[in-house]
Amino acid sequence: MSPPQKCAAVVVGAGPAGLAAMGNLLERQLGGKIAWIDPYFQAGRVHRKYREVPSNTKVAFFQAYATAVQPFRTVINSTRIPSPFSTMAKLDQEKTCHLHHAADVVRGLTEGIVKMDQVYACRGAVTAANLVERTSSWTVRIQRADYLDEIEIVTPRLILCTGASPTEVPIPAAGQHTERLDLDVVLKPSDLMSYLSHTTPVTVGVVGASHSAILALLNLVDLARSTHPQLRVKWFTRHPLRYAEYMDGWILRDNTGLKGQAADFARQQLEDDKLGQSEAGRFITKVDCGNGQEGAQYERHLPSCEYLVQAVGFTRDPLPELSVDGYSLEPEFDAVSGGFHDKGRHVPGLYGAGIAFPERVVDPYGNVEHAVGFWKFMKFLKRVTPEW
Repeated sequence: MSPPQKCAAVVVGAGPAGLAAMGNLLERQLGGKIAWIDPYFQAGRVHRKYREVPSNTKVAFFQAYATAVQPFRTVINSTRIPSPFSTMAKLDQEKTCHLHHAADVVRGLTEGIVKMDQVYACRGAVTAANLVERTSSWTVRIQRADYLDEIEIVTPRLILCTGASPTEVPIPAAGQHTERLDLDVVLKPSDLMSYLSHTTPVTVGVVGASHSAILALLNLVDLARSTHPQLRVKWFTRHPLRYAEYMDGWILRDNTGLKGQAADFARQQLEDDKLGQSEAGRFITKVDCGNGQEGAQYERHLPSCEYLVQAVGFTRDPLPELSVDGYSLEPEFDAVSGGFHDKGRHVPGLYGAGIAFPERVVDPYGNVEHAVGFWKFMKFLKRVTPEW
């Protein structure tokens, strides 16, 4: 292995949060190169998995993200039109859009950022990082994809924007013939169409009532009323539908309530007083799992489901092996500062952002949520990176 390089910071992950971290750190001009590590540099899961998903965010907020820091504006101003940036600017700023528009903006910005002199972009994965406490410096080990070798970088700042994947929890009553259906497949209609049989009766169980669960129901209903007439859905849910509410200058349930196309579909077709008469109700059977009925309802209804998709949130992807002076580190994220603690002690130079490490926010009613979204990641990073 060649001698370690020295960098002012190492950012792990090139999704929307990793890109936002790069933009903010470059704007600060740390006085050295910033290493950026990712296997693809293609806007993360939002490009790989969610291009066909309708956003729950107005176009104006994607636009605010794209122009929030000077390095981004430099890329946009030096990119020939037409571009993803000019396309986004032409959309109705007060409406939502499909995420392929946002993913293409991230890819376009990434393409410009990796060419900057202050950036060392490395295709690969961080496998381990060790903090030498005496010098407050991290030695970051990277498995490079291009060269099939390992390199090391020494840095005072390690920023984890490592992402998350759909949560799967054990369902004891799931029969042997009930196959798990990946939420990512259900959120991509072009994949879902070919995944499910259109010639034989198929029942899909959907667990959850969040934004992704409602979009899963919407995509399944669209199939059932077009190419898959024998498709039926059992919807397992524990609580009433919850919507974002626009208050005076703020949004109640901003991060947990339904918005956009999902909210419209839910209000018009899925509420208890609508489901019986709606088009969605032709294909969906709602299974109420509230009041402790969950186990009994699964036992009763799951055997009739060929597939089961869980839309119950996202779980942080595995982190690299982290240590301090060779001793294993179990980092606890501080969702206010963006830093980390280990057994109550501050961990120098280790930071996080994005869906894996979102900001903790409290609304005027005292409700606590975690802020997930392109613009929310950017606002958080603009606030905390000056302290990094």
